[in-house]
Amino acid sequence: MADRVYIETTIPSFYHTLRTDPESVARMHWTRQWWAECAPQSELFTSPAVVLELQQGSSEKTAERIALIADLELLDITDDVDRIVATYIERRVMPNDPGGDALHLALASHYRMDVLLTWNCRHLANPNKMGHIHAVNRELGLPTPLVTTPLNYVGGDDNDG
Repeated sequence: MADRVYIETTIPSFYHTLRTDPESVARMHWTRQWWAECAPQSELFTSPAVVLELQQGSSEKTAERIALIADLELLDITDDVDRIVATYIERRVMPNDPGGDALHLALASHYRMDVLLTWNCRHLANPNKMGHIHAVNRELGLPTPLVTTPLNYVGGDDNDG
């Protein structure tokens, strides 16, 4: 069975990044490698919030970023999702930005995604936050998706088998 993967804004942003610093170039390559190798084997989802964030960008790559996710199923932002967002903010799981990281996590949790794919390692793919996220989701009766980066799928050369 294919993983259900929520694509957060940083994924199309790094897929088509204009940044030239070594870390950004590496993230671009890992994102493109994930998209080529893993995306075809997964069910991909995103949300109107991601589309809106991308549309608000001023980069010459904005149209390409939106085109990358244009065929993905959009998850509805419902009243239930809004309540989860409010709980995340109230319980300090995520920053006080109802349209940002809390919304992405709420969507991925509410719609029972297997994975939330992101390059946001400060608020989302942060191992120091996972215990808190799990605890709050457990109280809400929600599963917690694996919150990770493309690097965890494609990075490194494992010669140990």
